[in-house]
Amino acid sequence: MTDGMRPRTVIGIAALALILGGPVLVACSGAVKFNGNWRTADRSPTGIAPDPKEVQEAVVQVYAARAFNWRGAFAVHTWVATKARNAPQYRVHHVLGWRRYDDLPVVESESDFPDRSWYGQAPVILTDVRGPEAEAVIADIETAVASYPYAGEYRLWPGPNSNTFVGWIARHVPALGLDLPPTAIGKDYLGAKLVAAAPSGTGYQVSLFGLLGVTLARVEGLEINVLGVCFGLNPLRPQLRLPGIGIIGHG
Repeated sequence: MTDGMRPRTVIGIAALALILGGPVLVACSGAVKFNGNWRTADRSPTGIAPDPKEVQEAVVQVYAARAFNWRGAFAVHTWVATKARNAPQYRVHHVLGWRRYDDLPVVESESDFPDRSWYGQAPVILTDVRGPEAEAVIADIETAVASYPYAGEYRLWPGPNSNTFVGWIARHVPALGLDLPPTAIGKDYLGAKLVAAAPSGTGYQVSLFGLLGVTLARVEGLEINVLGVCFGLNPLRPQLRLPGIGIIGHG
């Protein structure tokens, strides 16, 4: 090995460890259920959403759950749930890639339980907006859902996928202040655009087809995207943003 090759080799090994180390740790931790049968995987409500029979105020929540099977070591699936004031049920908005096999738009907006497990993986709430603030953004969310430009397209990686959809909503409804974790692979897919607002609406990002880019924002901090895998830090909060692992630190 020549002297010139040694630094490149070390950098390459370090980059590979950074990209794959987190997913390997997540897989070994047992946080991901390697269940190959999606037909029997749990999709029951988890009880973390407000009961619409008891909570009359408007509610907007964004959820994330580890993706199905081995993909969960790398990424999460995200979705948006809305409930208008006095509404008896929620509407759940997300992208389901398999709908394209039935020649249907990949976007689904239907009445449903907002907090269902995602094929065996329990969800977490990324943001929770209530009352007048929720009322003010529900119409904007519905407009963003209807204007999503990739309703006939789906690619698991680097996008457009379910996280691309929620990222689109977040950019068009900056009042949500949504912080999508680095595990929301596909959130940085901008199509032919190179520059856009960060999903939180508190800064900007440059992204080349979701494969290479950088985000600089008050909420996300500095986040770098390499091949769709994101890592970074935010000294203002403070927090680390790691591939596979997600966000470590204060929200």
